[in-house]
Amino acid sequence: MSPSASWLVVNERSGSNSEAALRELEASLARHGLGVARTTEFPTQELPTRSDLEAAGVSQLIVFTGDGTLNAVIDAVSGWTGAVLVLPGGTMNLLSGRLHGEDTRCDAILERIARGAFRPVRPAMAACAAGRAHAGLLVGPGTAWAGVREAMRDFDVAGLAQGAGEALAETTGGSRVRMADPAIGDQNGYPLIELTPSHRGLQVDGFLLENAAEFLQQSFAVLRRRFREGPHERLGLLDCLTIENCAAEPLQLLIDGEPASLGPRAEFSVAECPVDLLATAHGY
Repeated sequence: MSPSASWLVVNERSGSNSEAALRELEASLARHGLGVARTTEFPTQELPTRSDLEAAGVSQLIVFTGDGTLNAVIDAVSGWTGAVLVLPGGTMNLLSGRLHGEDTRCDAILERIARGAFRPVRPAMAACAAGRAHAGLLVGPGTAWAGVREAMRDFDVAGLAQGAGEALAETTGGSRVRMADPAIGDQNGYPLIELTPSHRGLQVDGFLLENAAEFLQQSFAVLRRRFREGPHERLGLLDCLTIENCAAEPLQLLIDGEPASLGPRAEFSVAECPVDLLATAHGY
């Protein structure tokens, strides 16, 4: 790869994007001979599009952000003939874990890339009318805790207190969601259903809150985006499914951590990523 073949995207609001981490990344890129022609600092600068990358003549887009920004980047460059290198620049780095192995650090990934120990892949995603999730998709009133996470990130104490109260009320009193087709699991509904894409299909997990201890455990897991640490049950491994709100209200979603909504009943399915991603480990 030539020294000017890459474009870098970083996000100062992502979990791992401290000044020290960015300096370390730049040093690692240089150490492995992976030069960068241009850097975009999101959200103060607009994300590059497919046409931007084509005009710049780059063949690789390096993304050091969280999963939510990654989702937006991949949408922006959909159909591009180059490849996206995902680095763990966020809090959970779920997509990076799929491509390179959980907890694999940037330097190890870049060392593999420099040696040519990678291949382009188009991993499966969870798709619906509101968008595509590359790392994970959540449905239900429990998604209200995402706003609390944002207040934590901004060190907004007042917003944290208010948001926690609202999220508590929404999760315990909001209309639950259930699997409608196939009609499996608890038909009284769940406060949260998670869809995790893989090459085997969509792993579907329902999260139940039957007592205060379970509620606190699950709420803390949602705040840290470690959803599977909360109490849950496996509902299926499917290519296509329909989820509905038990009270015929709109479905609340988190798509790779970003909020969205759909009508009371919506279909979710497996779709292929619209651009090549570089993988350095199996299991995507």
